[in-house]
Amino acid sequence: MINFRYHVVSLTAVFLALAIGLVVGTAALNGPAADSLNESISSMRKTNNQLREQVLNLENEAGRKGDYVIESAPYVLGGKLTGHRLAVVSFSSGRDYVEGISAQLTTAGAKITATVALQDKFTDPKNNAELMDLADNALPPSLSASTLPGNSDGVETASALLAAVLLDRTPPLPAADIRSVITAFTKAGYLSVEGTLTGPAEAAVMVSGAPYVDSEAKRKNDAVVTTVEQFDNAGLVTVAGALSGDGNVVSAVRGDPRLVKTISTVDDAPTAQGQVVTALTAWEQLTQGKVGQYGVGAGATSLMPKLPS
Repeated sequence: MINFRYHVVSLTAVFLALAIGLVVGTAALNGPAADSLNESISSMRKTNNQLREQVLNLENEAGRKGDYVIESAPYVLGGKLTGHRLAVVSFSSGRDYVEGISAQLTTAGAKITATVALQDKFTDPKNNAELMDLADNALPPSLSASTLPGNSDGVETASALLAAVLLDRTPPLPAADIRSVITAFTKAGYLSVEGTLTGPAEAAVMVSGAPYVDSEAKRKNDAVVTTVEQFDNAGLVTVAGALSGDGNVVSAVRGDPRLVKTISTVDDAPTAQGQVVTALTAWEQLTQGKVGQYGVGAGATSLMPKLPS
């Protein structure tokens, strides 16, 4: 019969074996095995340092290429958008690219009539009813109710109203009416305006980034596309974004057989190259009446617009 003394002896034997193993192993490692291990560690450290240097060199090279693009932009863009008026409308995911894109539009000679930042609140489906009421109440006397879609989609209705006041119309809207609509949406927290709103624009550059990924991502991403579509209904639109993840607006436009014919897209807006191409794309729309899909991702027809022959 196995008793307590048996367990004690067994456990003692196990611990003794472990102790002997540690002693023997330590002794072995103090010899050739230890030397080999140290050599391997030293080699891996050298390789890791080399890889770090390569990464730093690649980052510096990319930065220099970006600087080259920015410095050469005046030669590529100079005067192309002189006399043209553009509005820049951004979604929250594209906010970091607005400054760079606006700089290249200005380099091309464009007058930026408005820089509008739509807040996440604008595309949140839980605000649909409030957004619908806001659009109805903010409708100015100079706009007919038929200007707005006859449905209960708050994003679609609000986007149609914003497009109507931010883009050219015939006859032109009074400046006071334009300001009243933008003020109403600003006070309600659905958008913010950077700088001065100087009037309507001939075209809009709409800036986006990565799509939503939360539990309401599908509806929010659809709302982004709806907003772009309403601006397209009112005038010329270039979408500057990034091909990152399912549901991004650039892919949505390129995948829609109707929208791809009327909306231009640039899929590398985070880069200096993409920001210059965005300005060229707006120029192509305004001066040649052409629509194109540009960048490095799926659905792009070329890197940039072709110069007219």
